[in-house]
Amino acid sequence: ELALDILKQAKAKGVQIHIPVDVIAADAFSNDANTKVCDVMHIPDGWQGLDAGPKSIANFDAVVNQCKTILWNGPLGVFEMESFANGTIELGNSIANATKNGAFSLVGGGDSVAAVKQFGFENKVSYVSTGGGAMLESLEGKTLPGIAAILD
Repeated sequence: ELALDILKQAKAKGVQIHIPVDVIAADAFSNDANTKVCDVMHIPDGWQGLDAGPKSIANFDAVVNQCKTILWNGPLGVFEMESFANGTIELGNSIANATKNGAFSLVGGGDSVAAVKQFGFENKVSYVSTGGGAMLESLEGKTLPGIAAILD
């Protein structure tokens, strides 16, 4: 219900939220699972979406390459398993390309940083922050505990 409410509020404000339209679904949480591309709203019972599908990846690429500022917080799939790493790799390629063309790209958070390092994107983005949660809170305008202690 929260997600649907957020989508409704965004639409009312003229903000488009880009969500996956398809996924790589698997019949088990395993690198060796059977897989198939499924519409995000029609994943079969007993299957789970473990990576972004090809249409989603193409959609995200188109959006990312129009951006001037990019905040990457979270991989697209279970990138630790080779079978489900493609979405994260392709997003990394899109962000690297946008950065090369003048966008500012900020990567934050443990899983995102791990993916960036694993796939060699550290030097292809503008900045990598290991403080994902703190980075997001700072961007929200919250005063972080360490900063508050210094100010006191």
